[in-house]
Amino acid sequence: MFLGTLVNAAAVVVGGLLGLLCQRGMKESLAESLHKALGIAVLVVGINGVIAAMFTVGDGKLSSSGELLLIISLVLGALAGELLKIDDRLNNFGARVEKKVGTTGFAASFVSGTLLFCVGAMTIVGSLNEGLRGDASVLLIKSMLDFISAIVFGATLGAGVCFAAIPVLLYQGGLTLLAGLVAPYLQQGALLSQICMVGYAMVLCIGFNFLFADAKIKTANLLPALLVPVLWSALHSLFA
Repeated sequence: MFLGTLVNAAAVVVGGLLGLLCQRGMKESLAESLHKALGIAVLVVGINGVIAAMFTVGDGKLSSSGELLLIISLVLGALAGELLKIDDRLNNFGARVEKKVGTTGFAASFVSGTLLFCVGAMTIVGSLNEGLRGDASVLLIKSMLDFISAIVFGATLGAGVCFAAIPVLLYQGGLTLLAGLVAPYLQQGALLSQICMVGYAMVLCIGFNFLFADAKIKTANLLPALLVPVLWSALHSLFA
């Protein structure tokens, strides 16, 4: 039942370890170039995801939706994240881990890897397919993509990307286990698109942080924003 999720988590760990091996002996100029290249790639992934979630074509016309919900989600998410001090707590945890294992950049690589591996339609649809139909094909394809991304992340960001396998296990495994309960809601096109829209906007923030050293967007503080579309959908259903 959890084959796809287990393979996906293993792909992240193995890819991250291979990236760490590649990191050894890497020149600083090469590492910086790869860092910038990764930033551009993540930006493209984020832009593509937001556009796919927001824009539709019908009757030969291009229309968009969800702009207001995106703004509200990011604002409320940032507010909740700041009040809960998610980014600060994660950085403090990362600092303790770095001190024990003698590595650097744990928090940044962990958060970036977690968001990139857990956000997106393939994660949700793949988990639901495995839970409802026993079909792990989508998650297996995702595993190959995440494996390549984990290699690059491990080589440029550090060991934290390997630990991103834990949220992958919990998130995808939870969706697979609860597929029967959440499928009627997540399979609604609107809610799935809204969650992906907010998630890919957060991926965009990761890309900006890679490309611009002075940006320092606290991406972890935006994590509560993923819950806003769910709450909005619940309220809409309640009062509709």
